[in-house]
Amino acid sequence: MNIEQARFNMIEQQIRPWDVLDPAVLSLLAVVKREDFVPPAYRAMAFMDTEIPLPDGQCMLAPRVEARLLQELQLQRHESVLEIGAGSGFMAALLAHRSRQVLSLEIHPALAQMAQDNLRGAAVMNATVRCADGSLGAAGEAPFDAIVLSGSVAAVPQALLEQLKVGGRLVAIVGDEPVMRARLYRRADAASWSQVDLFDTVAPRLRGFPESERFSF
Repeated sequence: MNIEQARFNMIEQQIRPWDVLDPAVLSLLAVVKREDFVPPAYRAMAFMDTEIPLPDGQCMLAPRVEARLLQELQLQRHESVLEIGAGSGFMAALLAHRSRQVLSLEIHPALAQMAQDNLRGAAVMNATVRCADGSLGAAGEAPFDAIVLSGSVAAVPQALLEQLKVGGRLVAIVGDEPVMRARLYRRADAASWSQVDLFDTVAPRLRGFPESERFSF
């Protein structure tokens, strides 16, 4: 496989057509080596438009979903970011290149170690992975300029929204199959948040978050 051609095709055929047009995001995807964050058994799938299996039944999101979430955060170099769900560490690497520092919380110990090792291997020094229940956020380090949930939840806990700075943004994939939506929240002031739906998609659940109540008849 010609890796650079596969990377170019991923950007031009999957990511750009999905309304990812920010030149900084596109150029970042060209230089951060996604294949180095993929388990060796699945390296041939690194640039495919699909989720990639990870240990403990988890997965990497499809490249176009990662790219769109990154674009919607509109990160600045001075900002601090909290990620929920480190996975293989790839999203944390992307976030780290666009911000001052990243804290990534991963509930699965094996994945937390994998993500930290991958980030170290890629010489990403401003991202830290912590094995923790991400549904609680990281109140000790809050507030954050941006929070990203790298997986789906039934609803975003108020505790996470309250860990945003005023003007801070949170992106998450919210809802229940078969209807989920990527949603952007913005903290307007100390007591209010706005939200806007971005696009429809489906993503695996993040562990530790409460589920919707289901009615049976």
